[in-house]
Amino acid sequence: CSLLTELSDLQVISYERLKAAVHFTVGRLCQKLGENHRRVFSRQAIAAIAETTFRQCDIFAKDLEAFARHAKRSTVSTEDVKLVARRSTALVSYFLRTDKGNNEQRELKKKNTGKRKSRDTEEESRE
Repeated sequence: CSLLTELSDLQVISYERLKAAVHFTVGRLCQKLGENHRRVFSRQAIAAIAETTFRQCDIFAKDLEAFARHAKRSTVSTEDVKLVARRSTALVSYFLRTDKGNNEQRELKKKNTGKRKSRDTEEESRE
């Protein structure tokens, strides 16, 4: 029984540390953005952004787990992330851009691999 209590306490501590790390990171981002755009973020604004970010990440995590579970997988895949991203037009456009770039890289690799194969075939036929 005390082991469960300790585990629970450790989980609470871990949760609070994670929340503090998100708050710290949001504060740093706000500071950098403020410097770049000559703006100042109040402590309350930083706290609100951090809390919103933390809650949204929690929602994303639960959704990702559900999508993976629905697909009978224990590992979250990029396809699960794309499903979650459907809610955000900014994320959808990001994935479209990165998919386009990845597809272009794959096509270049295919072309280069094809050239190598044809060279190898030519050299073998000469021998």
